Amino acid sequence: QVQLVESGGGLVQPGGSLRLSCAASGSIFSITAMGWYRQAPGKQRELVASITSGGSPKCVDSVKGRFTISRDNAKNTVYLQMNSLKPEDTAVYYCNAKIRALGTLWWVDYWGQGTQVTVSS
Repeated sequence: QVQLVESGGGLVQPGGSLRLSCAASGSIFSITAMGWYRQAPGKQRELVASITSGGSPKCVDSVKGRFTISRDNAKNTVYLQMNSLKPEDTAVYYCNAKIRALGTLWWVDYWGQGTQVTVSS
């Protein structure tokens, strides 16, 4: 059994910072790509940032220069450092990881439970 547990969301003023964490645990053989998605009210879930197992990051244009994704492979954890937050960053943030569980030969997309980020004065 594999699960992703997120932490770090909350309420912050415009221009502020938050750091999200997501730890994978359970019967894990290997993890490839990890990433963060977000879903604002009335909108579809969208990819925010992703990072390969080798540490190569990608971010969407709307967060470039403000958000940084990183990971600690030893801890099976992915982070999202969010700086210069704007009201339009308000959303539920979900982490995602492609994981091969012990005793299996296939890769499965796992999702965290979501953490609310609210940017408001």
